[in-house]
Amino acid sequence: VVLENVKETIKDCMLIMLVENVSGLSEDDGDFSVEMIPELCAAVITFTGDTDAEEFAKKLNQNPRARKQNITARCLEQTKSVRAENIPPNTPSHYITVYFENEKYGGAQRVDVQQLPEEDAAIITFGDQKGNA
Repeated sequence: VVLENVKETIKDCMLIMLVENVSGLSEDDGDFSVEMIPELCAAVITFTGDTDAEEFAKKLNQNPRARKQNITARCLEQTKSVRAENIPPNTPSHYITVYFENEKYGGAQRVDVQQLPEEDAAIITFGDQKGNA
C-alpha cells in the first residue's frame, strides 16, 4: 500500500503507529514494514501476511488522524517485472527462474529472465498469475 502526501516532518514511527492502529497488526512482530520515500512525499507499507490491502487502504483513508495529516492510501498495481541486482557472475538463467517460481519468493507461474551480466543484474518479467493480485 502506498501512503501519499507524507510530509517530510512526519517520522516513520508515527506512520508505524498509525498503521498499527488502523490494521491491528504489529511492526515489531513482523506483520508489516514501512519504507519512507521522502523525495516523493510517500511511504510504502509492505504486509507480510494475508492482510487485505484494499480494506486497509479504505480504513486508513477514513481514519481521522490520517485525514487531518492529508495522508491518503492506495494499493499498488500488480508488478509485471522487477530488477534483481547483485546476481553472481555466470548464474544460469534457469536458477533465477526457479527462484521466482518458488512459492516462498512469489510463486510466479511464468517467468522470463533477461540477464544483464555487465551489471550483475537481471530483469524478471512475470506472466499470468494464478489469481495473485
